[in-house]
Amino acid sequence: MLDQSESANEQATERIFGARPVLIDIRPAREAIASLGPRTVLHAGPPLPRGYEVSGALRGTVIGAALYEGWATTAAEALELLKAGEIDLRSAQDFNALGTYCGGITPSAPVIVVENAATGTRVFNNLNEGRGKALRYGSYAGDVLERLRWFERTCAPILREMVRRSGGIDVFPLVAQALHMGDECHSRHKAATTLLIAHLAPMIAAMNALPQEAAQVIKFIAGNDVFFLNITMAAAKTALLAAEGVAGSSIVTAMARNGVEFGIRVSGCGQRWFTAPVVPVEGQFFRGYGPEDANPDIGDSAITETLGLGAFSLAAAPALARYMGLTPSRASEVTHEMYKIVCREHPVFTLPQLDYRGAPSCIDVRRVVETGVTPITNSGLAHRDGGTGQIGAGFVRTPLKCFRDAVLALKLAS
Repeated sequence: MLDQSESANEQATERIFGARPVLIDIRPAREAIASLGPRTVLHAGPPLPRGYEVSGALRGTVIGAALYEGWATTAAEALELLKAGEIDLRSAQDFNALGTYCGGITPSAPVIVVENAATGTRVFNNLNEGRGKALRYGSYAGDVLERLRWFERTCAPILREMVRRSGGIDVFPLVAQALHMGDECHSRHKAATTLLIAHLAPMIAAMNALPQEAAQVIKFIAGNDVFFLNITMAAAKTALLAAEGVAGSSIVTAMARNGVEFGIRVSGCGQRWFTAPVVPVEGQFFRGYGPEDANPDIGDSAITETLGLGAFSLAAAPALARYMGLTPSRASEVTHEMYKIVCREHPVFTLPQLDYRGAPSCIDVRRVVETGVTPITNSGLAHRDGGTGQIGAGFVRTPLKCFRDAVLALKLAS
């Protein structure tokens, strides 16, 4: 007979595994996200301590967002608005949204809409700009802003029509297939992005869009091998939201970083965040950069690891190891280590390199504390100056304090 916590965890995991996320739409954030204010910028991670304690890369994102929206005409003006409290900087997760790295969702920005067909819950994320110079990495260069405007005026409307004509795209079958094609579905999405193109391309012939514009959209996606990341993130979030609020459950439902703190949510504690200071990312830097240039860890993309993807499935992506500064054997060791802190193996996401064993899924805060093994998450690296953009990629081991605090809170609640 299961004890109360095991029964609660079984209920939570069944809700997670019962999710069916579907990409159903692309819409302006002001239309898709309820209660989004006219001068709001949604950032990654838990709410910022002391309201506006921002890292350099996030500061760059806010500047770029203000310039893109027309709230300011210069970087200096944008900073003054932020300092004066005239830009409402809010955690994306409070809106059932996600920030890829720094985030930067603003009212005019187009967002993907992923719905869990099992519950009706919707999650939102912005379109992925690609690697290097991007708003999500804190860059607000002229070409970055032009790309955002192209997203809004051309790319998003065409993508929206493609998605609608497709009848919606089931996300998890594509993720499962991509794991068998060399992706770990966080830092590497080459296969998943290609599979998405295969779904979308046939819609072009039936569309009203100009052929040249539609071709540009497909070309952009094809040239951005992490385009599918934002879709995976939203899909993972819809599944994990289904497990929030199961009394007594010790399953982690979110992991995220805001550039100051790392935070987790736990099923039995609902939307409460347990936080600790972020720790440095270990990784591979682009030529000319080093650890002293790196912004503190930030991003909501650890929602993929929370479900069992990313670093938890690193064994599936040996080609990614070198990009992260690892060997393929070390990548496999990371996945094996993560099995120690989960209570289930994912029934759909299987890893060929481990004889099709299910990916380690459903992190249990009690197991983390008992073993002393904390989750490892993949991460990009942005420059701390708030303008340069991406300077590398790597991984980070999450702080133990959050998990200890969550275990204590569960004990007090029982």
